[in-house]
Amino acid sequence: MSEMLPDFAVSILTIATSLFVFGLGSAVLVVSVLYVLDVTQTRHAIRRNYPVIGRLRYVFEHLGTFFRQYFFAMDREEMPFNREQRSWVDRASKNVDSTVAFGSTRDLKPRGTVLFVNCPFPTLEQDAAPTQGVTIGPACRTPYRTDSLFNISGMSFGAISKPAVLALSNGARMAGCWMNTGEGGLSPYHLEGGGDIVFQIGTAKYGVRNRDGNLSDEKLREIAAHDQVKMFELKMSQGAKPGKGGILPSGKVTPEIAAIRGIDVARDSISPNRHVDINSADDLLDMIERVRRVTG
Repeated sequence: MSEMLPDFAVSILTIATSLFVFGLGSAVLVVSVLYVLDVTQTRHAIRRNYPVIGRLRYVFEHLGTFFRQYFFAMDREEMPFNREQRSWVDRASKNVDSTVAFGSTRDLKPRGTVLFVNCPFPTLEQDAAPTQGVTIGPACRTPYRTDSLFNISGMSFGAISKPAVLALSNGARMAGCWMNTGEGGLSPYHLEGGGDIVFQIGTAKYGVRNRDGNLSDEKLREIAAHDQVKMFELKMSQGAKPGKGGILPSGKVTPEIAAIRGIDVARDSISPNRHVDINSADDLLDMIERVRRVTG
């Protein structure tokens, strides 16, 4: 519908302009032409059943997006991020004081969403224990120690753009956390940001596959050779697409993305709904042992 908006908006604007500049006769002519076009077309039921005035529906629908945001939606109503959250992020990103005064704009009463538990002697801030570090893979050749509580989950390059990857990887470095590559492979922009990286091995094994689409020890070693790559994550299946797996359309397979993922340029690429070489728990353990042995 958003693609149809300009034509509908232009037609309504044409009627108003004709009425204002050329008078009633021209406006009637324009309305007559639009009427004939609407009742003879078979693509849009609203326009066919309500000629001319039906075009206003798409104009108002588009304008409603902005009216809801600024006039009707409450501060905590929008999804996935509401106005209150966006405002906090905006202040924090500009180094403006993001402290919120005591109180809450949430409704704390219904459904027990927030519980207040009395404590006569609460823990003092100076007595609170600092974040405890954790060592991941202590038996590996190169274990990874981290104390980050919040990290950046997998979003593939190609699904998100170069500026987004650069921003997130820089943010990971500044925050002292790790960034997951997603199944789309390791791009130069992940490395450029300087943060710790978790390389995700998806079902298509992008970035660590040979020409047949099977896991390549050589590619694994190449990825592990980057000091910033701290861990490998084995993505078991296509969680959002469990039935058919994932499809990367040919139009999105640019030369850059093809080189990073190890696939053919301008050809559809299929991510199976699970790893074709993992058929049991034993196969899974064998795969984990292989990745750990090859990469350290």
